[in-house]
Amino acid sequence: MPERKHFLPITKKELDYLGWDYVDVILVNGDAYVDHPSFGAAVIGRVLEREGLRVAILPQPNWQDDLRDFKKLGTPRLFFGVTSGNMDSMVNHYTANKRLRSDDAYTAGGKAGFRPDYAATVYSRILRQLFPDTPIVLGGVEASMRRLSHYDYWSDTLKPSILLDSQADVLVYGMGERPIVQLARLMQHSDWREHLAECSQIAYIDNSIDRYKSENPILLHDYAEELQDKRKYGEDFVAMEKESNKRVQRTLIQPYTDKYVVVRSPFPVATTEEMDSFALFDRMMNAPHPKYLKRGDIPAFEMIKNSITIHRGCFGGCSFCAIAAHQGKAVASRSEESVMREVEDLVQRPYFKGHISDLGGPSANMYRMQGRDLTRCEGCTRASCLVPKRCPNLIADHHAVTALYRKVMETAGVKHVTIGSGIRYELLLTDDERERMQWGLGEYLRQVVHHHVSGRLKVAPEHTDAEVLALMRKPSFDRFLEFLEDFNEENRKCGKNQQLIPYFIASHPGCTVEKMSKLCDLTHQYRLMTDQVQDFTPTPMTYATAMYYLGYDPYTGKKVHVAKSKQERQDQHIFFFADLPENRKRIRQLRGRK
Repeated sequence: MPERKHFLPITKKELDYLGWDYVDVILVNGDAYVDHPSFGAAVIGRVLEREGLRVAILPQPNWQDDLRDFKKLGTPRLFFGVTSGNMDSMVNHYTANKRLRSDDAYTAGGKAGFRPDYAATVYSRILRQLFPDTPIVLGGVEASMRRLSHYDYWSDTLKPSILLDSQADVLVYGMGERPIVQLARLMQHSDWREHLAECSQIAYIDNSIDRYKSENPILLHDYAEELQDKRKYGEDFVAMEKESNKRVQRTLIQPYTDKYVVVRSPFPVATTEEMDSFALFDRMMNAPHPKYLKRGDIPAFEMIKNSITIHRGCFGGCSFCAIAAHQGKAVASRSEESVMREVEDLVQRPYFKGHISDLGGPSANMYRMQGRDLTRCEGCTRASCLVPKRCPNLIADHHAVTALYRKVMETAGVKHVTIGSGIRYELLLTDDERERMQWGLGEYLRQVVHHHVSGRLKVAPEHTDAEVLALMRKPSFDRFLEFLEDFNEENRKCGKNQQLIPYFIASHPGCTVEKMSKLCDLTHQYRLMTDQVQDFTPTPMTYATAMYYLGYDPYTGKKVHVAKSKQERQDQHIFFFADLPENRKRIRQLRGRK
């Protein structure tokens, strides 16, 4: 008889119920515990469990009292794993204008205040104080994007690698299933620290770099030099980003006076078989822990509970986006069979009512896409396979994803499938009719418009100005208008009146009040809705953030306008809402100035 599924334990009482007298790994998590494949701590916990380890989760411990939460599960045999959660804790806490948010989508009842600022660092320091001899491993997006020196928007400072501030032993960057298993196996041995250089996709502090010289690593400037001269940071950013764009990468090393942060190269792009093995829905409860029943729904789970991830990674290269730096530029996809098994599992869950809200990933229509000749991708430093024009080596074939949509729709119990993650519209545009037929571009758009749009389809032109779009690494606005025409034509064919919902960003490097004014005029001219808008938030390790901090483009050295004052950011933002009476006077003033 198969073992009955259960949640990973989060209390001493649950440990006792399971008969555990020790725990191998304790995962400290800034989010509430949701046992679902979309929640990173749960995935890592289940991956380690599959290795035969006893794993407990410590969700949202209280860091402001006597720290009893950190002690209640005891000392793990191998290590503490620490993550701030699915989001960067500072993005989670603050708006782009640094105002404190009043809610938290990853907490029961949506309540704010259940995690600290810089959560990964705070948790790690507390654990180092309480358990000085127990290894600490950082992971998740907050740690991943801070693995090297980085500009921190909220403190307006250039900070060192999070490894120094947190006092952790090891950092796992990117998608952590393979590196955490490799680390867990290594940590079974008492001399594990001596063998860290044998691991992939981790970062750690070393006192010497002699052992790495034969590998031809990339040696960055000393952090102290970056503090003295911003240009050093600009050079390091370019070196780091170019290397991370390659399919085959080298080790990065950054000196810190008398020590070094070593970032080992990542694992190869996950195979389809590996991606299928990471889809752990069959080991999971696919629900929040019962502890939260009386505290209210967890909004993030409610949003994704009827969605399925079919791939990860993004080759779009948007300069403000952290996805490629965390998940990778190369797309790794699950098999159709694996996705269909999850669909069938989803249909049986008590909360499912027939509507799959998304089949996607960072961009819904990148499923199974890769280069024609992968050897050309191994050393390619391009950040985007799409901008300034589509790479001739890219196979933008949409047949596989179109077929998957149709197969899911044929599943008993599935009434409707919508594409909630948005599509990369420029992938569907070509002037070559043979290419359009060969890759099923028209067929995909037709399938989506006829069957998978719930009134509105999300796309992201982001701006209308050519210079801003170039700095964003986005296609020209004319390309968006071309897609808008195709979308409207397909709607006419099927007798529907669906809308495109464009995403726009204000205050991005290169953007001015004048350019926002023109954006306002163009969106009105084409009757585009501007309710899905945001102000640019600088987040660690992105190209746009580097420009924000430096005041120039680190690739070209050309000066870039940056909206740093609160007033200018507000002035740019109100052009999204020019029709509101309270904004009209200020907009007239802004447009009237020379």
